[in-house]
Amino acid sequence: MPYAALPTDLDALRALVLAQHAQIEHLTLVIAKLRRMQFGRRSEQMSAMLGQLGLVLEELEMANAPCAVPAGTATPSTKADKPIRKPLPREEVVLEPAHACCPDCGGALKKLGEDVAERLEYVPARFKVIRQIRPKLACARCDAIVQAQAADRPIQRGLAGPGLRALVLAAKYCDHLPLYRQSDIYAREGVELTRSTLAEWVGQCTGLLSPLVEAVRRDVLAGDKVHADDTPVPVLAPGSGTTKTGRLWTYVRDDRPAAAVAPPAVWFAYSPNRRGEHPQRHLTSFAAILQADAYAGFGALYAGGANLGSGLLCACAAQVLRHPPGAQLPAGGRRLGAHGRTLCGRGRHSWSAAQTPRWQVRQARVGPLLVALRGWLDDTLRRISQKSAWAEAIRYATTRWATLIRYVADGRIEIDNNAAERALRAVAIGRKNYLFAGSDAGGERAAALYSLIGTAKFNGLDPEAYLRHDLGRIAEHPINRIDELLPWNMAIDAGTEPRRAA
Repeated sequence: MPYAALPTDLDALRALVLAQHAQIEHLTLVIAKLRRMQFGRRSEQMSAMLGQLGLVLEELEMANAPCAVPAGTATPSTKADKPIRKPLPREEVVLEPAHACCPDCGGALKKLGEDVAERLEYVPARFKVIRQIRPKLACARCDAIVQAQAADRPIQRGLAGPGLRALVLAAKYCDHLPLYRQSDIYAREGVELTRSTLAEWVGQCTGLLSPLVEAVRRDVLAGDKVHADDTPVPVLAPGSGTTKTGRLWTYVRDDRPAAAVAPPAVWFAYSPNRRGEHPQRHLTSFAAILQADAYAGFGALYAGGANLGSGLLCACAAQVLRHPPGAQLPAGGRRLGAHGRTLCGRGRHSWSAAQTPRWQVRQARVGPLLVALRGWLDDTLRRISQKSAWAEAIRYATTRWATLIRYVADGRIEIDNNAAERALRAVAIGRKNYLFAGSDAGGERAAALYSLIGTAKFNGLDPEAYLRHDLGRIAEHPINRIDELLPWNMAIDAGTEPRRAA
């Protein structure tokens, strides 16, 4: 507005400033909403930001790393500066003097002591061909032929051993290396493995491990509580040259925060879209506590139509209280975010079964806060415009209030759904590396292997070693004893049990 057109009356000028301020605030909210629509509002954004921050941190650490010094130069060091290292294999190299006698007088030398210095080195991984030779022996009396039984192969007539197949699976679904990149890496080692060959191995191993994935599914759905969430996965649409959006659903059983002894597990399922029929099919036999976000497809499970009428649907308090994010709301909205952080902070506390019941601790620490928060929300909603984003945020919390506060009266329920969100981080990272799944079948293979790898991680196992262990045994393992190959039930075999991950 030109300076000459400004009103001279003080009240009119104040009204103009307030109107422009309101317009700026409105546009700020619109921009924030459009950004959420473009980039999504789920935890994958935070994972991406953390990934970028990690890269920045690496650069800073490299820039601040001490420069190399000439050999023999003393560098000051204190005990506190020495990092704590895990035990590693040691190889000793003795550097003998160049002279067998004293270079000054020729006298005999005797040992006075020694100086020892260590350095960390990397030995590149290598491929090898194992030739299994089974001699045939004939009896001199009856001509009977005696020969050792052939070793089991993960895939009949397959040339790749369980170790190599486990490496390919872990590299793709744990380290997020697409198969074409793996093919290039193996070529540098002198081994030509085409992408199609690797893809064939992945498909064969997925089929071989399918009974184990089914065992994980049964175990997850046998619990008293399941965390559920989903995330989009681009899938190549055949014949169109474009991608469609599939979904990976995760269902997590993890009662460790409630001091339960049941081992944690995660089961993934794939669907070509996000229709509510998919979680309803996944959870047909489940009739306990479902902790999930506000997606309507989950709510339909407990509407009485499915076999889940006796179950409980519980919301994620952290997700409800941060919608929309407090930084994108006026001062009142930031207050809602502060309430959420206080509730979550008091709701998460160390607890064991030997102490006061969990629900009693929550009612004492969080109950009064929830009562005060609900009164403040209702009072605030009456005093603001019902069309504002601020009112939308309050209604988002109040309409989910019953499912939000259930955790206070039931010690089995968690304050948030972070268990499921953590399980989806691997999918979000992998999606940025391999860009899309090749087909719906590829999405189903990814769900199966994410289930086994995620469950192995939950139980502190190295996923690659765990897959190597199972791939070497599952082909000949009795199907009615498949549970023995689950991470928490594996037999302890010397030299073959997967090591505990750091």
